[in-house]
Amino acid sequence: MAPLVGVELIQTPVQLYRYLLRCCRQLPTAAMQQHYRHAIRQSYNSHSDEDNPERVQMMIQRAIADADWILNKYAKKK
Repeated sequence: MAPLVGVELIQTPVQLYRYLLRCCRQLPTAAMQQHYRHAIRQSYNSHSDEDNPERVQMMIQRAIADADWILNKYAKKK
């Protein structure tokens, strides 16, 4: 499954947060959507004080890659 439109424009944690929540809508069941929304919220809250721009960009890229992996995992099961 291809990433959502605009993934290359993500530069801030808030943009990443919104992107990941939009990705959750593509998951097949409401329980999965709720689980991943909770995990995204928890991760955002725990990393919200990060101020190193390089580390932030690394976390953004890793989160996008993880989201793509999860979406592909559930797309193959359909």
